[in-house]
Amino acid sequence: MTSTAPAPPAAERPAADTAPTSLAPTGRGLLRRARWYLVFLGVLLAAAVGVATLGQGHRYPPTDPRSYDADGAHAVVALLERQGVRTDLSTDPATAASGADTLVLPEPDLLTPAQLRAVAAARHQRLVLIAPGPAALTALAPGIRTADEAGGVPFAAVHGSAPGCALPEAVRAGSASMGGMLYTSGSRGDGCYPRSHGYPLVSTPDGGGDVIVLGSGRFLQNGELAQDGNASLALGLLGSQPRLTWHLPDYSAPVAAGTRTKSLEDYLPEGWHWAGYQLAVAAVLAALWRARRLGPVVSENLPVVVRAAETTEGRARLYRRAKAHGRAAEALRRAAAHRLAPALGLPLQADGPDPEALCAAVAGRLPERPAGDVRALLYGPPPTDDAALLRLADDLDALERQVRNP
Repeated sequence: MTSTAPAPPAAERPAADTAPTSLAPTGRGLLRRARWYLVFLGVLLAAAVGVATLGQGHRYPPTDPRSYDADGAHAVVALLERQGVRTDLSTDPATAASGADTLVLPEPDLLTPAQLRAVAAARHQRLVLIAPGPAALTALAPGIRTADEAGGVPFAAVHGSAPGCALPEAVRAGSASMGGMLYTSGSRGDGCYPRSHGYPLVSTPDGGGDVIVLGSGRFLQNGELAQDGNASLALGLLGSQPRLTWHLPDYSAPVAAGTRTKSLEDYLPEGWHWAGYQLAVAAVLAALWRARRLGPVVSENLPVVVRAAETTEGRARLYRRAKAHGRAAEALRRAAAHRLAPALGLPLQADGPDPEALCAAVAGRLPERPAGDVRALLYGPPPTDDAALLRLADDLDALERQVRNP
């Protein structure tokens, strides 16, 4: 008695109408990946709007007598008024100079030549210039020049230093926070707080009064007034006369003619070119290091085994989705020609067997099929629809069976 072994269960064939899986990123997937970045960007934007809204209050420029901020100068004005000095604020330098005992001019380079001449012609006991340039010095303080014109260092850091001069206000104040632009003292001037062959404070006589040239007004600011002898120096320079007029510069006015506009190189330290060269060399070396040869290609086994049928079906689905009937027909014909050539004893080349030799060999094996029909089947025009492609596949399959089993 013979026992029949049970047949193994047939493998379940995948459904033909299974929807192909797309690996292209969708809009929902991209939004899901970027949601935290969008949330962070929204929070950052909201914070920026909040800071801008809170900072909409009026801001004064540095060393402005109306400002209560750390860089303002309202504290020194309040101290002067407490000592009985009458303080006025003016936007017209000509009018301010005509009725002032002490005139303070911040940013005198913003004045026009006509305004500079009006200030020079007015009678006042003391003129205080804060960070003047060559044009303002020529008109209001002849004999005093900027240190860079004399070949010196144009700027110096602001920090406390001893006066080193005989100016009574500076001697009484002692150490003060001085710096900024540096000037020469000239033949009649007296330079104080020396720095690198220049002075951030220069006093020079002018008719019946004097001119005080300051390289920086930082010691007048609210946040610096309590440091060293800044308050004493400020009160001494600005409170020597009973009436003080403080000019408020028009920062929207163009710079006066003859004043050299500072470029970016004026604010960079010397030798910055060498730092740039070093950075360029470092960038080139880093590029060469990252562009080094990685070595030969190493072959590795596939992590999974993919059946040939899956690859064929996947490629067919791609052809079908793209409606590439011509590409699909060309692949079928090329594969059929490569299989027919060895069966007919024809040599194979890189681009396939010779079409004429293949058609003649098929016609010789199958006398009932003319060579023209065989050529139309193997090298004819591409099909235009799915039905024609299916007929072509069936005809090629039938041709191969007839050649192998004539």
